[in-house]
Amino acid sequence: MARFLRPNIRGLFALQQRMASDQLGELGRGAGKGGGAGGSIREAGGAMGKKQAAEEELYFKRKEQEQLAALKQHHQEEIDHHKKEIERLQREIDRHQGKIRKLKHDD
Repeated sequence: MARFLRPNIRGLFALQQRMASDQLGELGRGAGKGGGAGGSIREAGGAMGKKQAAEEELYFKRKEQEQLAALKQHHQEEIDHHKKEIERLQREIDRHQGKIRKLKHDD
């Protein structure tokens, strides 16, 4: 049951695109139902409008890929930082355990 309640980002993104395309009509086909624009080339429609729409879609897809790559890199850096912190803390634990052993031998 919980599996079906988890948000599906891709599904939400696809739904958002469908809703936007319903309002705008087909991308590159001229001004849409919502009175939308997107620039004079897209308003005019035709091959130039379709090309402009395709270029915009490609731009945003690349931008999204760049953002995802940056996010993955950030998370990897966080993981590396935490691993180093774990190693540092483990050395501290070992140092303190050594002091305890030394105190036991001194008794």
